[in-house]
Amino acid sequence: MSTTTPTTTTPLPTLIVPGADRELSGRVSLHQTASNILAMAWRGLVKVRRTPEQLFDVTLQPIIFTVMFTYIFGGAISGSVSDYLPVIIPGILVQTVITTSVVTGVQLREDMDKGVFDRFTSLPIARIAPLAGALLADTLRYLIATTLTFTVGFVMGYRPGGGVGGVVLAGLLVIVCSWSLSWIFAFFGVIGRTASSVQGISFLVLFPLTFLSNAFVPVDTMPGWLQGFVNVNPVSHIVTAVRELANTGTATGEVLLALGGAAVVVAVFAPLAVRAYMRKV
Repeated sequence: MSTTTPTTTTPLPTLIVPGADRELSGRVSLHQTASNILAMAWRGLVKVRRTPEQLFDVTLQPIIFTVMFTYIFGGAISGSVSDYLPVIIPGILVQTVITTSVVTGVQLREDMDKGVFDRFTSLPIARIAPLAGALLADTLRYLIATTLTFTVGFVMGYRPGGGVGGVVLAGLLVIVCSWSLSWIFAFFGVIGRTASSVQGISFLVLFPLTFLSNAFVPVDTMPGWLQGFVNVNPVSHIVTAVRELANTGTATGEVLLALGGAAVVVAVFAPLAVRAYMRKV
């Protein structure tokens, strides 16, 4: 009579994936999410510190564009450089800072192509943190571009009638509007195939909006058919609001239009960018 020796089964080791409990529960505290976003924003600032050439567009572009446009077009449009400065400085400010927001989508696409965001998904952090942190860190770029543009204008003889308060409010308005537009380019960055395609599409959209506006020349000097587009161009409303704040210190309905447009852009493109981003990661 033979006896069967019972076999013992060794249990398989449990695979623990960092952040798995967070993914299964589907809940992340608001405090943890805010902390993760700030950490990702700090990462963006550290990247800039280690590769300062990333700031060339917000340091050199305001200087070059302000000097070039002022001395080339100042006499032809306003009769003199000093008379043109109240017109061109707000226009250059809006054009420069809004153009800077394109970098958000380009760098986002580069990080995703390099697999950086794949690493973030294995960490016990809120999934939205890398995207929101990147957009938050880019506000530093907008602040640098705004400060330099006003500084160059002041050196050239620009004296804003709105005083320090008007200049600060104008700068804050541009930063808020640019941050809202960065959601559009973040969406392009998520759905785009390459960083170069994201940059190309973004500038294809942005250049007509910035140059076909009242940023550089009075609207009444343009053909009638073009005036219709310029008058409804959201960039024109931002430029007008910035001019009124900086040059006169008054906040009119143009400020409300600019802020309202920024709110609409965020309401539309923030969910689109987040949804597309969540599908990618």
